[in-house]
Amino acid sequence: MRSLARRWLALQAEIDALDSHLTAVVTDVAPELVALPGVGIDTAGQLLVTAGDNPHRLRSEAAFARLCGVAPIPASSGRTDRHRLHRGGDRDANSALWRITLVRMRCHQPTKDYVTRRTAEGKTKTEIMRCLKRYIARETFALLRATVTT
Repeated sequence: MRSLARRWLALQAEIDALDSHLTAVVTDVAPELVALPGVGIDTAGQLLVTAGDNPHRLRSEAAFARLCGVAPIPASSGRTDRHRLHRGGDRDANSALWRITLVRMRCHQPTKDYVTRRTAEGKTKTEIMRCLKRYIARETFALLRATVTT
């Protein structure tokens, strides 16, 4: 039992050291990204990894959205005009955008107002989240491209 406790303490110390190193690197490389509402160190780090060292390979924010799996795909049938999310792409980046969206839906007043308005228009929560994830991908791509090029 003691060896297990010692191992746990050693791993916790390693986690703390890596977290502080990650915080220093991400805030040094992309302080504007971390300043966005709902974006933490982990999500910013994941989006930086997704963009990679050469964000110019992504020709547009639409390409970044496609890479993250948040580009809408037409899923219409008959008179119903709908879109769904692309299921491919980098699932970790998609998860990061999902976390940002969820935090903004709970804590960011302009996003709350948007959700209220779109709900009144008859959109479901899933459709609203799809729209928000696409918007956040567009917003973060501009910051990522500016950050990595400087």
